[in-house]
Formats: sequence, structure tokens, C-alpha cells
Amino acid sequence: MSDSTFYITTPIYYVNDKPHIGHAYTTILGDVLARYHRLMGDRVHYLTGTDEHGQKVQRAAEKAGMTAQQQADTTVVRFQEAWSKLEITHNDFIRTTEPRHKEIVQGILQDLFDRGEIYKAEYDGLYDVTSETFITEKDLPEGKTPDDLPHIVRIKEANYFFRMSAYQDWLTRYIEENPAFIQPDFRRNETLGFLRKPLQDLCISRPKSRLAWGIELPFDSDYVCYVWFDALVNYISAIGYGRDPERFAQWWPVNVHLIGKDILTTHTVYWPTMLKAINVPMPKTVFAHGWWLFGEAKMSKSLGNVVDPMAMIDRYGVDAFRYFVMSEMSPGQDASFSEEGFIRRYNADLANDLGNLLSRVVQMMNKYAEGLVPSKPTALDEGTPERLLWNDVEKAVAGLEASLESMKLDQGIYGVIEMVKSTNRYLEIKAPWTLAKAEDKEPLYHTLYTAAEALRVAGVLLDPVMPGKMKEIRQVLGVDHLSRVLRDALAFGQLVPGARLGAVSPLFPRIDAGKKEPAPAIPAPAPQPAPAVEEGLIDISDVAKVKLRTAKVIHAEPVKGADKLLKLQILLGEERRQIIAGIALYYKPEEVIGKTVIVVANLKPAKLRGEISQGMLLAASKGEKLTLLTVDEEISSGAIVK
Repeated sequence: MSDSTFYITTPIYYVNDKPHIGHAYTTILGDVLARYHRLMGDRVHYLTGTDEHGQKVQRAAEKAGMTAQQQADTTVVRFQEAWSKLEITHNDFIRTTEPRHKEIVQGILQDLFDRGEIYKAEYDGLYDVTSETFITEKDLPEGKTPDDLPHIVRIKEANYFFRMSAYQDWLTRYIEENPAFIQPDFRRNETLGFLRKPLQDLCISRPKSRLAWGIELPFDSDYVCYVWFDALVNYISAIGYGRDPERFAQWWPVNVHLIGKDILTTHTVYWPTMLKAINVPMPKTVFAHGWWLFGEAKMSKSLGNVVDPMAMIDRYGVDAFRYFVMSEMSPGQDASFSEEGFIRRYNADLANDLGNLLSRVVQMMNKYAEGLVPSKPTALDEGTPERLLWNDVEKAVAGLEASLESMKLDQGIYGVIEMVKSTNRYLEIKAPWTLAKAEDKEPLYHTLYTAAEALRVAGVLLDPVMPGKMKEIRQVLGVDHLSRVLRDALAFGQLVPGARLGAVSPLFPRIDAGKKEPAPAIPAPAPQPAPAVEEGLIDISDVAKVKLRTAKVIHAEPVKGADKLLKLQILLGEERRQIIAGIALYYKPEEVIGKTVIVVANLKPAKLRGEISQGMLLAASKGEKLTLLTVDEEISSGAIVK
């Protein structure tokens, strides 16, 4: 066991409705990170929970004809059952109605009040019922007045305020001096932009006459605590703050606060100023992920386009659902959801690649090695197909390790699937069915063993994403333990020759989508040289023929033997493509990964230096300088450029 610790949290979720895909994604992402760190030997504490106070909960209770506590007790079960079904391995589940939390919140409030950090004043202004925040006229949508917005009301009442404005200069400097504090970088810039405007003091109370459901202020029984000042404290109340100093010191500061981008300000402005006021160190990282979109629109109850994760699990299985949300969204960016896209990725990555590899390996071992793990090669000699395959295995492990550091898990997962594809290609090259005809069976056995070893490593690397199915792979291969990812998994030769294989059933049966079956995949592509442009006027019909789309670069590497070319893997909406781009003199591979670029999407496939490519990147050049044309980080891949 490592001496390293890893503390990770999700936001705590409102108990006014059942969990949706946004809740599920954040919680699965936290679980996958927690599982990877446990595999690396770290001591892990993974916290999630529910936010059970506030106006939304009170209104939901009134609508359901029950007390607020009954509403919380009823709805929290939906989250607990969902996390169990999603195989979430949280170490703690905190509810803000628990005494252990309420006592700490009241203690912090009393301390701040005693030190003059909280004061009472009259507020006369606008209040946003939806977000439960006081706002100003300049916060309204352009051209709108309060009368146009039913969720905006005017309020005049006395309340208690936290002197948040006193920390504005300190917080700005802290964020500028600690770039890892807010990630991704463009979210950091958003917060710094917010801090360029005068920071207001934070209202931390509601009068009981308007909101009775909350933690009572210890210094004024006519008021309850405002939901954010209550909710954010869960991150420290759950690990012993104010009760168990030794335990608190073991886990704080938190390694990662996972949040959605819609609560960025509360976690990167309210929370750090609160911590500074009570003299608690800052979190190491607040990481804000994007939204799940349905087409181009954010999922929301009001639009009726919210995906029920439980229904998806019932239909396709928990491991397949976990895999899809982890591989489809690049943390920090938005991602589009569709059932067609789910089925396409499931059939391509899981059924055709991973499931097919297990089936092939086991069938050939049963046929050619009597259902036993065959003998292994004594060495992986340079230049041999075995050594080349293991190079791909090593690359997948290194890529996954890098993706954990950079919070780009989709890229790490993509690298593992590429390694699985390499293993399938290895079997095609070695052709065990032909080797089986030879009198000397050692080349056959070594081939099957090497493929099975690569499959074992894939099962380790993907275990945090798909724990159930990867356990099945290990059981079939006769491995009764889970190697630590980055320390033991690479060691070649862990399968025991002579061990009997377990029974195998289809790991990921192919989904027959019927009418939803996606169109045949377009052959992987390569960029074509841009035609010379003559000066002068053209007809609009010529322009209309060019289809420009946004695309996200998910992988990049040099093209062997070509100094000027990079091989890019891009996501064009739900479609994965390959583009060969002449940008290697201007960009390193790591500099383009994650960029949202503009591509010509309807060029005919072409071959360049032996690589197939479809599409062309748009770039601007001046003299010896070339710059890729990119778009706002918020635009999802596949969007039409008009």
C-alpha cells in the first residue's frame, strides 16, 4: 500500500427529483478516478452525497404533500439505489440533514459571526428563485426586465451577509499564482473574468418566514442558513473538520472537487473565500466538466430531453453505460448523447474489438491447446510481431497514466482500445490457424499466449471503467487477482501456462439496432492538398458544396518518415475519423489534442504516405507562421459552420 492519499468529491445533489445523466456522469467519473488510484496503491477517500435543504426541496415537498424531511428521506433513496446500480465505490455518502454536518455548519457560522465576518443588513433588490441567489439588474439577460422573467422577484428584507468582498484581491492573486487550482484552464479564465467586476458580499441566510427548511443560524433563531453556505461545508464536515483533527489532516486538502460547469462560481469564488475566512488550506484542484447535450441543446427537465441512466442500464448493462459516458465525453468539454451514438460506440469498441478478441483467443486456445493457457515465449525479441505488439501495450499503459494526470480519460481509454485493435491485427498477421498445421506447435502456443497477455492487460486497464466485464475476462483467463495498473500490469508473462480457461459467454453481444442501426462507417480519411485559389468572384453554388464542421482532436502522433505530417484522430459529432495534416512543423502532437478545430468534412478519402485520411483542417498562414482555425471551447464537435 502506498503512503499517498487521494481525496475526491462530487457535488452533493438536490433531493427534489431523481438522478439524471448529469448526476450519473459526475459520479461515475469520480468512481473511475477513485478506482484507478486504488489500483495504483493509493489510499482513497471518495465522497458523494445529497443537498437536502433549501427552497427547491421545500417546494418539492409541498407539491408532494409531505414534510421537507420526508421529501429528503424519500428522494435520497433514489440516489443511493442509483449509485449501487452504477457500481459506485464511494467511501462516504453525506446528507446535509445529518447531525455531523449541521453541527459543523453552525460552529463555522458562530465563529465567523463572532469575528465580524458575518453581519446583518437590509437587502432591497432582485432574487432568482431558480438558482436561489440575489442578483443585480446587470445580471439579467440582455433586453429583459424582471417583469419578463417569472423566476425573478423583487425582495426587500433583512438578512445576514458574509464579507466575501474583502477577499477579492487575495483570491485573484491566488488563482493567478496557482494554475492547477481551477481546471480546465479556460474555466480558470472564466473565474478570473468574473473577479474583474466588483465582488459583492454573500447573503448567507433566509428568514424563516420565507424559507423554514434549513439549518438554523446559531445567533438568530429567526433565520436559516442559505443553501450554498450550508452545502459547500460538506466537503470538510464529512472528513472530521471540527471533530477529528487527525482524520481531517489525513485527507485535506482535497485532491479534486469534481463539479459541473454550472456551479463554477460557487466552487471557485464562494468556497475558497469561505475557507480563507476559517483558515483552512485551499483545495488542490476544482475540475469543472461540461454538459451532456441532446443534439445541440443542454439536457433539462423543462425541455423533456433528460436521459434516465437507470433505463439505459436496464437496456444495455451497467458496464456498457459506464464505458460510453467515460469514452464519449472529454472531461471539461460538452458531449452529445444519442442512443444511436451509444449503439455505434458499443458495437465498434466493445462488441467488435474487445469482445471479439476474447472470443477469438479463447476459441483458439480451446481448439489448439486443449483449453489450457499455452507455453509462453522466453523473450520478446526486437523487431518480432510479439515485441511490436508489446510496444503498443506499453504505449497504452503510458497513455492511460498520462490521461489520469491531465484529466483526459477519454484519450487514455481510446489508447487501450487501439491496443486491443493491435492485438486483433497481431492475430491476423500470425495466423494461428495456419501455425496449427505445422508439426512444431511452439510458434502457435507463443502466439496465443502473447495475445492472451495483451488481453489480460486490457482487462486491467479498463477495470475501473467496466469492473464487472473485466472481472469476467480475468476469470476466463484464470487470473484471480487484479494487478496494480502501472506497477505490475506491464510485466509480460503473468498468465500461468497450463492453467485451465474458464467458461466464456459473449462478453458484449452485438446490438441489433433495427431502424436505429447507424449507417456504415466512412473509411478512415486523410487530408488533401488545398486547391489553388484564383483571385476573383465565384458563384454561391460553389461555396455551398463545401461542408465545414467543427471537430475535436482526441489523439495526435507523427506520421513515420514524414517530418511535416501529423496523424490526427478526430470526433466529428458521433463519428470518429482520421486526418493526416501538414502541421507538424508548427504544432507538437500534445498541442493539438483537445482543440476544437474546423474541418472540410466532405472531401473524398485520400491516401498520404500510406495513411488513409478524410477531411482537411482549416488554417491561416502569414509568412512562416501557420495557425489552426479553432472555435469557442463551448461548441460541441460536429457543429455546422455557416
